[in-house]
Amino acid sequence: MTNKPANAKNDALVEFLLRLGDDRLILGHRLSEWCGHAPVLEEDIALANIALDLLGQASALLHLAGETEGKNRSEDDLAYFREATQFRNLELAEQPNGDFAFTIARLFFFSAFNNLLNDALQKSSIETLAGIAAKGYKESVYHLRHSKEWMLRLGDGTEESHRRLQNAVNELWRFTGEMFAFDEVEKKLQQQNIVPSLNNIASQWNEITNTVLAEATVAVPAENHSVAGSRLGIHGEHLGHLLAEMQILPRSYPDATW
Repeated sequence: MTNKPANAKNDALVEFLLRLGDDRLILGHRLSEWCGHAPVLEEDIALANIALDLLGQASALLHLAGETEGKNRSEDDLAYFREATQFRNLELAEQPNGDFAFTIARLFFFSAFNNLLNDALQKSSIETLAGIAAKGYKESVYHLRHSKEWMLRLGDGTEESHRRLQNAVNELWRFTGEMFAFDEVEKKLQQQNIVPSLNNIASQWNEITNTVLAEATVAVPAENHSVAGSRLGIHGEHLGHLLAEMQILPRSYPDATW
């Protein structure tokens, strides 16, 4: 049974659930674009399976968001019938796949965050959210392990693979700080023991990331600039193109049934 918070907290909880769900929905879609294009068959299957895990997590979180919102919107409504400015995903998640090293670095940065967040959310005072996090945690353990192994393989591999991975890390680093941005949404929910401290997760994420980058012989970028705004619906150019592709079928045939 879901422990529902007081009505005054519902808006913050819906906003937080949309952030979580949108992160996984958008990154899952990006990873699905590798299907049939990965460098080896095993990786084609692995990326497809990770994409399915993320889409499953997104479905559960968006379902809970719609249920909490109380406006009779399903997870499909939230995924397919919102505009880009209504999405709350990290800008990291919407970045185009680039080359394989870029995809792996993006997956590693997010998986480290997702793993730590799912672990902490298992203690949420919202039972349904804690349950979703518990299932997601088991999946994110694999996502983190898989992406870490590739980080090490690429970083400590050939001169070409190292160069590509370093370029990917340099390009993506500015998107990582947004994962730990703290605003009134998190503040309200943290006071109710619904969400964990993002500061604690940030310190753990930095430790994991710095350790893996060192092992992969990849330098941590000196750039401290961090993008911001996507949690408020301010996105770059890429999200609109992604949504046009992802949403075209249900928008073209809104009454279709399987």
